[in-house]
Amino acid sequence: MNEGLTNLDLKKLLIYSNKGELEQYLEDIHPADILEVLRDKELDKLKVMQKLPVWLIANVFEEMEEEEKEDFLNLFSELEQYKIVNEMTSDEIADLLSNLEPERINKFLGNLGKEEAEDVKELLTYEEDTAGGLMASEFVAIKETMNVKETLKYLQTAGIDVETAYYLYVLDEKDILKGIVSLRELVISTFDTKITNIMHENVKSVPLEMDQEEIATLFERYGFQAMPVTDEKGEMLGVITVDDIIEVVREEATEDILRLAGVNEGEVIDGSTFASVRSRLPWLYVNLVTAMLAGATVGIFSDTIDKVVILAAFNPIIAGMGGNAGTQSLTLIVRGIALGEFTKENAKKVFRKEALVGLVNGLAIGGVVAAIGMLWAHKPMFGVVVGVSMLGNMCVATIVGYLVPVTLRKLKVDPALASAVFVTTFTDVCGFFFFLGLATLLLKYLI
Repeated sequence: MNEGLTNLDLKKLLIYSNKGELEQYLEDIHPADILEVLRDKELDKLKVMQKLPVWLIANVFEEMEEEEKEDFLNLFSELEQYKIVNEMTSDEIADLLSNLEPERINKFLGNLGKEEAEDVKELLTYEEDTAGGLMASEFVAIKETMNVKETLKYLQTAGIDVETAYYLYVLDEKDILKGIVSLRELVISTFDTKITNIMHENVKSVPLEMDQEEIATLFERYGFQAMPVTDEKGEMLGVITVDDIIEVVREEATEDILRLAGVNEGEVIDGSTFASVRSRLPWLYVNLVTAMLAGATVGIFSDTIDKVVILAAFNPIIAGMGGNAGTQSLTLIVRGIALGEFTKENAKKVFRKEALVGLVNGLAIGGVVAAIGMLWAHKPMFGVVVGVSMLGNMCVATIVGYLVPVTLRKLKVDPALASAVFVTTFTDVCGFFFFLGLATLLLKYLI
């Protein structure tokens, strides 16, 4: 945003200024700041956007969430929609059109240039969470036969229509990726220097079908601003930029957090009541079934509880602490899987560590609870029952917190989607069984 221009100032500027008055500020206003103003539900969005040049409206669209784009696009006439889309990059066009019905997609493609329409058609064939779905087909490619002078002259025109020109990709006559040249290397070299003499041949690229989470891991590992996408022959087809990956990381993190809580990732904070109920209710039914399973376990030992009523007070403590321990382990493993930190090589080491953590934490918490139970019930054996049960449940909880997401991953199920339900069920059932079962065995010492 322009220095000294607050969000409120920008809002007033967009609402009350005419096109001529706005023009002097537009180069200094970021599209994301404009979008923030446009999200005001009381604002006449179309009236504001019609004051903006088409190129800036297109940039604002590229900042929008997927679910916003179609709603904003529908505010414009058909002709205005075509003009806006024509200003967008190929990957952003593909993202926008992927949510439209086939008839509208064909209309938009028909109003693009032939080459760009072909690029967008190809992008629409890829899964949206793969390299092919993320990449833009606009990039700066130079031939390995060129020198620095020829390259600089070429860049004066070719660099205008690409998403990023920080890297120049060197291709052979068959468009096979051979190397990469940075702008810095280009500008410090003499005009007659051959590109092959300054290019780096060890280029990190990603295949078309690579999952977006794996790509994000590569960006994090190497700190790239962009990465080329190639097919099985090594032909370069597009480029993925770091801003696309930032969005991927945010989406994946949000998805995992929501799934761990049993909430559909499509639910938004200001969405309809019906949508929220539809998103959450199925998982609440699943939790109801698991809760009934835990309740049935308690029911088996109802006679014991009738004879030692104080057991009922410690039941939720044993189960709750086990649930917390399991969730800690589960969260760490799910995160490790998502970030690629959990591998076959370190799986056994991680398991041993989690088991040891469960044992140490179980001893520490179990000792405290045993002392409390002993003082509360005025019976040493009750303290032993509570302490041993806590130790056993926390050990089981951390092991289950490890095993459940790892097993789901092997079964090709998203660990974030169902892990929490299984871990909670195990810790509740095991906690009740350990505690009440041990109390039943030692009942004569507790009465």
